[in-house]
Amino acid sequence: MKGMKLVALLPAALTLLAAVAAPRAVAAQAASVSKLDPVAATQTYLASVPADKRARSDAYFEGGYWLQLWDFLIGAGIALLLLTRRWSGRMRDFAERLTRRKPVQTFVYWAQYFAVIVLISLPMTIYEGFIREHAYGLATQGFGGWLGDQAKGWALGLVFGGVFVALLYGVIRRVPRTWWLWGSVVTIVFLAFVQFIAPVFIMPLFNKYTRLADPVVREPILQMARANGIDATDVWVADASRQSTRVSANVSGFLGTERITLNDNLLNRCSLAEIEAVMGHEMGHYVMNHVYKGFLFFAVVAMIGFAFLRWAFDVVARRKGEAWGIRGIGDVAGLPLLGLLLSVFFFVLTPITNSYIRIGEIEADMYGLNAARQPDGEAEVDLKLGEYRKLDPGNIEEIIFFDHPSGRNRILMAMKWKAENLPAAGPTSSPSPASSPAVLKP
Repeated sequence: MKGMKLVALLPAALTLLAAVAAPRAVAAQAASVSKLDPVAATQTYLASVPADKRARSDAYFEGGYWLQLWDFLIGAGIALLLLTRRWSGRMRDFAERLTRRKPVQTFVYWAQYFAVIVLISLPMTIYEGFIREHAYGLATQGFGGWLGDQAKGWALGLVFGGVFVALLYGVIRRVPRTWWLWGSVVTIVFLAFVQFIAPVFIMPLFNKYTRLADPVVREPILQMARANGIDATDVWVADASRQSTRVSANVSGFLGTERITLNDNLLNRCSLAEIEAVMGHEMGHYVMNHVYKGFLFFAVVAMIGFAFLRWAFDVVARRKGEAWGIRGIGDVAGLPLLGLLLSVFFFVLTPITNSYIRIGEIEADMYGLNAARQPDGEAEVDLKLGEYRKLDPGNIEEIIFFDHPSGRNRILMAMKWKAENLPAAGPTSSPSPASSPAVLKP
């Protein structure tokens, strides 16, 4: 009888033992699986880049630090030349002799001002945009094609810049006491308008945009989009390979003209896992409303900048205005001074604006990892971006000069995600980004 009772109690005892042992077994199994060291995995990826290629990309990116300084100094030099030689005043006088209508005078002045900037800075533009890009193997376009694209950009700058300056000076003359406030509003609205029309009317002037037709690539992207609340029906491809070797994608547009676009270099050079990682990142920008948040941030920056302009322009104009032939804030001859002061403001603000953009990119990286679940694809495409971005900068260097996270930090984030999601992410494998074949075509 006792034996029967013991037998009856045996299943319950086994169930109790199983309940006690199960967590330990699961923990032991997890410990045996989750052996990925994110730091070591990151170093393995970084070490896969040959030393000569690493040195080349470092030199390219570090050279960009000096180019920022030289561009600033050249712009400042042009502004001071126009002011101290009184060329700006003569350009204004010519516009006034040509017409009595203030908006037209402003546009005529802008055309002269813009032409001077383009001509004086042309040697640096050719070096920076053509010679240097070819020297580092990042450009594919001949000089004629490159110059043609530059001419399109100059034409757009002439027209849109002239309209903006005419609007700005119209506001300044109408409300001279609060011009800085309304001037910032005009600037924000104008930039929003340009962003609104850019995907449809501006970007196609430089590249051909087609719908992605390959279902092997398109369908996973659209499935990911729908799964993340994005009502997407198309993915667009830009023929960027006619200009450069860079892999890229973006979300562009504003108020209904948004587009998810990838370039054909991404299709030609990257695996499907890499493409999904990149597109998950871009969807992160869309879902987290980075376009709108960015406008809000730069609207605040614009208002601060215009408040600075109001103070600084008055200080300089009181001391040098008569010598430079500037009649006051409403005089278009003072535009070089406004431009100089604004360039100083943004030059000093560079670490702050870079950090704001970089934080948004980090958020999009994390979103993309959770959406695409391709940590190794993320790491491999980060190495391709490292062809023209320094992979492993110092912390202060990254804060000041980087508007995207460094390759090291992006890969480390991906490997941390993989370590915490290893069963879903798949087994650890050795990276082979340098030899990964171009498996997809547009």
